[in-house]
Amino acid sequence: MIPILRNQAAVEVKQLSKVYGSGATAFTALRDVDMRVEPGEFIMLEGPSGSGKTTLLSILGCVLSPTAGEVRLFGENVSASKDSQLPQLRLSYIGFVFQGHNLVASLSARENVMLVLQLRGWSVRAARQEAEYLLDQVGLPGKADSKPRDLSGGQRQRVAIARALAGGPPLILADEPTAALDAENGLKVTEILRQLAREQGRTVVVVTHDNRIFHLADRILHIEDGRMREAKP
Repeated sequence: MIPILRNQAAVEVKQLSKVYGSGATAFTALRDVDMRVEPGEFIMLEGPSGSGKTTLLSILGCVLSPTAGEVRLFGENVSASKDSQLPQLRLSYIGFVFQGHNLVASLSARENVMLVLQLRGWSVRAARQEAEYLLDQVGLPGKADSKPRDLSGGQRQRVAIARALAGGPPLILADEPTAALDAENGLKVTEILRQLAREQGRTVVVVTHDNRIFHLADRILHIEDGRMREAKP
């Protein structure tokens, strides 16, 4: 677990810009974005398609590099990191929950979670025990041996959350986690993420356009045309 220092932001973004392409075909996805998220906060990023939400999440997740500006995660300037350093930064800081689950179809729920733990250096035995604990934590007792094809959409997303928690990353990033779920399951999945923030001090940033879950956020940040402003929950 990354040490969390008093008065240190979990996420701090300053004058962040991202431009794709160059010359006449250049497209500016983010424009001078400033953002600060405290440890344990549950934040939602919302805005129309093409507004820059997923680009921002990808930069916070050390998947994309910004064109300009600075990104700090728990005090470390990750925007200055080399491409070769990004995989280790992701393993150290970040758990991802993807819109389409991104589970390995041939692996069981347990094995999908174990995979991340083993990448983080856990032994097979310890990874197995932790994976089963995490699956219980997200409400999937008895489903450890199930393959993704045997699980409902809501259950697959819960496996994805368990995988994101594997190894104790302090920052959880979720990209449209309720997009493929009905209202009931979408609410349940979002409540799990909020509980992680409130009870375990994880910082959770969710990209969404699902107004059914806005009331669960500590804060809502609106992005449009690459610019950010704060909205009311």
